[in-house]
Amino acid sequence: MQEAERYLALAGRLADAAGAVIRPYFRADINIDTKADESPVTIADREAERVMRAIIEAECPDHGIRGEEFPFKPGAGEWHWILDPIDGTKLFITGIPLFGTLIALARNGKPVLGVVDQPISGERWIGAMDGTANLNGDPIRTSSCGDLADAIVFTTDMNLYSPDQATAFQRLSTATKLTRQGTDCYAFAMLAMGFVDIVTETNLNEWDMASHVPLIENAGGVVTDWQGSPLRFDGQLDIETAIAAANPILHAQALAALRG
Repeated sequence: MQEAERYLALAGRLADAAGAVIRPYFRADINIDTKADESPVTIADREAERVMRAIIEAECPDHGIRGEEFPFKPGAGEWHWILDPIDGTKLFITGIPLFGTLIALARNGKPVLGVVDQPISGERWIGAMDGTANLNGDPIRTSSCGDLADAIVFTTDMNLYSPDQATAFQRLSTATKLTRQGTDCYAFAMLAMGFVDIVTETNLNEWDMASHVPLIENAGGVVTDWQGSPLRFDGQLDIETAIAAANPILHAQALAALRG
């Protein structure tokens, strides 16, 4: 099996395993703990990441692993897996099926394979190493929207922005057709499918964004920080700002609005 096919199949098995853990806990009576950063975490988060790590360590013991719930496992080479077992834990604990399992494989710090898996709906978006993007095997493409005035913008929560970031985001929101909040990773998947045109976020970690980069770029979009620079996935973990746009024209207009 070719390398790209091997890792794509492995990523699929990781998503299958995580989903099998998560589904029985969805809309169930489970304990909700609070982490040091005051974000919620459940047994589903921890066990889903644990099972993915076990599979990677068995099949690719020389690969590094960075994930939200457990310490960094250094690798012996150029490959690192970046895992978020449940992106959108607040959605998960409130019974809203718009969370997702995020799986990325990075080569020398660049995400080259991304999976966004929604284990309740059975939707699985993939940005593959061959440059394609699909939903459950069907090709997908970002929108052709080329005018900010016609764009639909999503963000997880405007309350997470600093005052300066909030001012910048308000300029962008005012310039666009529609602004919505609250869907975490699902908004990025909808951008890859052409239903959303721009997604902006702040105060992220690598595992929040790594899977979205190959998915959205393969579908025709652009992902950077708010200054237009590529996001870094080299172990620094913190990503201060991120913006994904459906195409380069819209991305440039959105950056201009953010800058003021």
